[in-house]
Amino acid sequence: MADTPLSPDSSVPDFSLPATGTSPFTLSAHAGKTVVLYFYPKDSTPGCTTEAQQFRDLHPQFVAAGALVLGVSRDSLKSHENFRTKQNLPFDLISDPDETLCSLFGVMKLKNMYGKQVRGIERSTFVIDGKGKLRKEWRGVKVPGHAQEVLDFVTSL
Repeated sequence: MADTPLSPDSSVPDFSLPATGTSPFTLSAHAGKTVVLYFYPKDSTPGCTTEAQQFRDLHPQFVAAGALVLGVSRDSLKSHENFRTKQNLPFDLISDPDETLCSLFGVMKLKNMYGKQVRGIERSTFVIDGKGKLRKEWRGVKVPGHAQEVLDFVTSL
């Protein structure tokens, strides 16, 4: 895929990756819909659970705005299925163990964890319009209020 991350207003190349539910998820199969991709570090961790719950609770409004919400992490499909069931998530989770999508969107960062440098996903969200253009990105996301901010943007499109 790309060596440099996408920038706003650039076209997002088509991709197809394993996902919960209707696996795999292929971007081109959803042409005409707004797609919200939110990248998160790990299933069932406190911040990621809170973020998923906020997107879950606002999901009816995303659907009403014609948007499809998808979570993305490097976790396995089995982990995703468990997380999705436990949190009663009405949207699919994309498994990206090879970091294909993470690289495309440039979300892999060195982070400090317990005094050690580790590579991980920087919590980030991207909105792709129905024509496949990247319309907005949020990087280094703080969870509180973020899903609402994304919804506000989506409803303004």
